[in-house]
Amino acid sequence: MAPNDSAQTNGEATGTVVGRRKAARYIVPFAVAGVAAATIGLVPALADSGDPELPGITAQELIEKIAASDEEQLSGTLKVSTDLGIPSLGGLTDSFAPGAGSGSDSGESSASPDTKLMELTSGTHTLRVAVDGLDKQRLSILGEGSEYSLVHNAGEVWGYDSESNEVYHAQSDGNERAGGKAKEHKAPEGVPATPKEFAEEALAAAGDTTSVTVDGTAQVAGRDAYQLVIKPKQSGSTIGSVTVAVDAATGVPLKFTLAPSDGGKAAVDAGFTQVDFAKPAASSFSFTPPKGAKVTEADELKSDAEKKGTAEKAQEDLSALEGFKGLDVIGEGWNAVARIELPGGAGLPAQGSGDAPPQAQQFLDALGDKVTGDFGSGTVFKTRLVNALMTDDGKVYVGAVTEDALVKAAGAAE
Repeated sequence: MAPNDSAQTNGEATGTVVGRRKAARYIVPFAVAGVAAATIGLVPALADSGDPELPGITAQELIEKIAASDEEQLSGTLKVSTDLGIPSLGGLTDSFAPGAGSGSDSGESSASPDTKLMELTSGTHTLRVAVDGLDKQRLSILGEGSEYSLVHNAGEVWGYDSESNEVYHAQSDGNERAGGKAKEHKAPEGVPATPKEFAEEALAAAGDTTSVTVDGTAQVAGRDAYQLVIKPKQSGSTIGSVTVAVDAATGVPLKFTLAPSDGGKAAVDAGFTQVDFAKPAASSFSFTPPKGAKVTEADELKSDAEKKGTAEKAQEDLSALEGFKGLDVIGEGWNAVARIELPGGAGLPAQGSGDAPPQAQQFLDALGDKVTGDFGSGTVFKTRLVNALMTDDGKVYVGAVTEDALVKAAGAAE
């Protein structure tokens, strides 16, 4: 993404806003949990009291404001709604998931964040967060009559599932502080270090594929905010726009909305309904396992996995990947498509081939659409954002592009 002309208050520019050290502070609770928070700041406000009047600002200035924000303390409530259009597999997914069944019988812990936070990838959830610098964070997912909490406090991580009364405990990786002093992180040579450098690099890095504008203002969680809108200029992308509401006073992202190009509800809509930038109470980050709760150490889970041969299985899987002939990228910008050749050139079982049981064949056929083109024939598996084409001769094409664009890219690659 990159600029194509100077950015006025509603003027156009182009660029990719890549999180840097300070911007990362606002997704710390999810980073601690190991969740890749693609949503910058994790946040949608549900109440809109009108568009506030704010001083004019360019896209570059707003990006600088985000990068320069030094807020390290906040607490609040947010709502996350995700609708990626991934087909529901009912109990099939649970059957194959690690530790399927009760946590006690499977050697897994229902309080482990690795699986618990996957719930955020679909549906609507209410969360509470608290952040006090790099070494203290708390994230709670509120359920119906239950709550899951993940607490990081100075080198320790606790997860607690009130429904099962199970506790997960681990030592953090020590990235937050060492010897009582914050670790120093220096940007590699050539990487922007100041907000101005970061904004200029972001706007200069893209080319003609992306539009970045400041498109008006909004009220988010009762706070005035600018709206930064990122859109593809190319046709064929499944992504319509990305809108980030940025707090006018602090530069903290307060709202993230990813809209698909085919319209309808947002694919990701996440944001604060209430936020406070005061220092959270110290008690927010303290945790003691409740009486009678089952406590599982992270090292125990790792040891159990190794005893069951998981490590050996992972090694076998890695060896199998050596059969791949590499990854090629077709196209550029929002229309980029990854091309991968499967080992042995084996695609999905063809209908009527007898290579798969009838029920399995029906299941595969229901998930995808049969297509043909210059590449031959294959099956397209679709979500609202990412589509994948698996050809009958064992090639896979994946991208955030429409089915037509995917088939065209596959044909052009032959």
